[in-house]
Amino acid sequence: MERRVALKSMAVAMGAMAGLPAWASGWSKSSLGKGTLLAADQAKILSAMVETIIPKTDTPGAGELGVGAFVQKMVTDCYDSKAQAGLKSGVSNLDEQSIQRFGKSFADAGKEQRLQILQEIDKGSDAGQKAFLGMVKNLTIQGYMSSEYVMTNLTHYEMIPARYHGCVPVKKG
Repeated sequence: MERRVALKSMAVAMGAMAGLPAWASGWSKSSLGKGTLLAADQAKILSAMVETIIPKTDTPGAGELGVGAFVQKMVTDCYDSKAQAGLKSGVSNLDEQSIQRFGKSFADAGKEQRLQILQEIDKGSDAGQKAFLGMVKNLTIQGYMSSEYVMTNLTHYEMIPARYHGCVPVKKG
């Protein structure tokens, strides 16, 4: 590599590193939430769904940790339009099934009622609904396990694991 090219690349990288904090300081949850895939009522249904998949026990549930927003963001940013349409239609179908069976929205249904609907979808024969449920389950687990609460309080995440202890006394065995 030529010296001039290397110096230019380093100068651009340093400028970007210096400007990044000022650029990112204006970020907030509301500014990052623009362009969401689901409407507010559908997002509430999705949040109830992830809370049903990982409910609150002695640790917070997935809904409490905001995993529904994570699922929506992942599908919006990382999945194709077919999967995005599948999420929209899956949430709508889930709500329709709840209204048809229990007379109330999935988000307003009881914990056992929501679990019963999800179990029926899992055991059913509709491939589209099963794919929707599988996608949401996988993203719920991923979002929950990578949440700040789980990484700091349950798994005791270490930024640099497996430290090297160079000066350790050795005992004869």
